[in-house]
Amino acid sequence: MQAEPQAVGDWLRGLQARIVESIERADGGRAVRDAWHKPPGEPLQGEGLTCILEGGDLFERAGCGFSHVRGPRLPPSATQHRPELSGAPFEAMGVSLVFHPRNPYVPTVHMNVRMIAALPADAEPVCWFGGGMDLTPYYGFEEDAVHFHRSCRDALAPFGEDKYPRFKSWCDEYFCLKHRGEQRGIGGIFFDDFSELGFERSFGMLQSVGDAFLPAYMPIVERRRDMAWSERERDFQLYRRGRYVEFNLVWDRGTHFGLQSGGRTESILLSMPPQASWAYRREEAPGSAEARLYTDFLPRREWL
Repeated sequence: MQAEPQAVGDWLRGLQARIVESIERADGGRAVRDAWHKPPGEPLQGEGLTCILEGGDLFERAGCGFSHVRGPRLPPSATQHRPELSGAPFEAMGVSLVFHPRNPYVPTVHMNVRMIAALPADAEPVCWFGGGMDLTPYYGFEEDAVHFHRSCRDALAPFGEDKYPRFKSWCDEYFCLKHRGEQRGIGGIFFDDFSELGFERSFGMLQSVGDAFLPAYMPIVERRRDMAWSERERDFQLYRRGRYVEFNLVWDRGTHFGLQSGGRTESILLSMPPQASWAYRREEAPGSAEARLYTDFLPRREWL
């Protein structure tokens, strides 16, 4: 990859470092930094840095990974909308994170920013960007949802008024447990196969989204981290985490891309919570805070 994609990699590494340092300050713990390299003979070549903070006072598990990999052929999950590139060699780089807080009143969050470049033998490289962020509360607060969506809207505003409503709708469609007809959380923004602004402006949009993550999420963390909770809230948190696991293993294209392309399994599955639970036909008491998640927060709606 040439100079332009190299700039993407440099920025992604810096973004990861800033985010990991921020959560370390908030938690008081220290993330393990696991640098890895794919040796010759592996399906993929490349390297990365996986950072994991586990067992902290604030974050029960917070994973933030950077990867830069190369492979001989794009996996099916990457060419659903670009069949002409099927089987082309490729390079991919990105930062992906999922934070699972200990306090059930602090929402789980996901963010991903990435670039993929297809390298067909008989044509110029084709680069595109993808990513976004979404919030998964266990107990809903209107002001948190509004703040998160406002941050997403403001990050995209310089790149066109159409971007936030378009990517918000895309996020709602994507982060849906289709086998249950249920949203994973209150959404955010999501985009994929994006190159319509040209390389520089599309990269600029990616940077704006990545840079907006900490201001979108950390004020919510600070508002909720000291709220008192009991086994009731913990039980509901673990139950809803089960839904998170279902989505990531059944529907998530990033998980599928990593596993299909021969990526590093430990890093791909950093999104998994340390504990989760399932129950058969669980029902919440009408009018309870748990029931309000289903009635007032998970159904798709406009937050701004």
